Amino acid sequence: MSKHPFTGLGVALVTPFTDDNKIDYKSLERLLEHLLRDQAMDFLVVHGTTGESPCLTRPEREAVTRRVVDQVAGRCPIMVGLGGNDTVETGERIQAMDTHGVSGILSVVPYYNKPSQEGIFQHFSYLAQRSELPLVLYNVPGRVGVNMAPDTVVRLARTHNNIVGVKEASGFPQQAEQISSAEIPEDFVVLSGDDALSVAFVQNGARGVISVVGNAYPRLTSRLIHLAMDGRYNEADMIQTAMRQLNTQLFQEGNPAGIKALLHLMGLIDTERLRLPLVCVSQELRGRLDETRRALEGYSGTLGL
Repeated sequence: MSKHPFTGLGVALVTPFTDDNKIDYKSLERLLEHLLRDQAMDFLVVHGTTGESPCLTRPEREAVTRRVVDQVAGRCPIMVGLGGNDTVETGERIQAMDTHGVSGILSVVPYYNKPSQEGIFQHFSYLAQRSELPLVLYNVPGRVGVNMAPDTVVRLARTHNNIVGVKEASGFPQQAEQISSAEIPEDFVVLSGDDALSVAFVQNGARGVISVVGNAYPRLTSRLIHLAMDGRYNEADMIQTAMRQLNTQLFQEGNPAGIKALLHLMGLIDTERLRLPLVCVSQELRGRLDETRRALEGYSGTLGL
């Protein structure tokens, strides 16, 4: 039996805000029910990059987590983002975390400091020794300034039995293959961190995705990732091709600005407000997102989704 439930479609949840910059719990509730409907989502990720976690206070993060746990009520596993570039302080936060209803932690490679591979290993070893929950590493060199090498991931997987996976957002599917083909625990998972490359990552050994576009289209994204995981790559590629323009537009002016604009257009959140230094997308991009949304919804209809 697997030590964790983190395979398939994970959705990186946005944090909706009101016009006066408060957490919009009404929109959060609506969005969660959209995601939980039909059980398309395999697990949920709270307070990742898409959730604007750097701009939430610790009390806000804790309050949002409790709201999500209470509303989900066991209907899907929940992973919570908890990382930082101060190893000791991050370890203290992990130890103090209320783990009720939470199945795992997503923890990013330390940013700004630009540690060596040995520093990355020591950082995550320190966290693993202080966590009651399974840890999923988060490799996103475009944001943190350093790439966690596959050898470092493999070393961590072999050393700590509560380090159970990696969200691989390097943009290089071959890193998934290097990790997956190594001698690592059987249920250690590589998860794609890039919607546009999810099929390629699965072909290289990944066993799921932590998705941004899944906020808007959980059933379509689930169909794509599970087809790929079943080896039905041609069918998965057809869906990925249909979603290609949307995936490009969602990141054209930054994440989560694109997905928040899309969710607002779909009526799933009341505003597309972000917290500075992030700002909303341009009117021009918003218009193109709306056109793409309408076309994709037509495509989804042909698939019965």
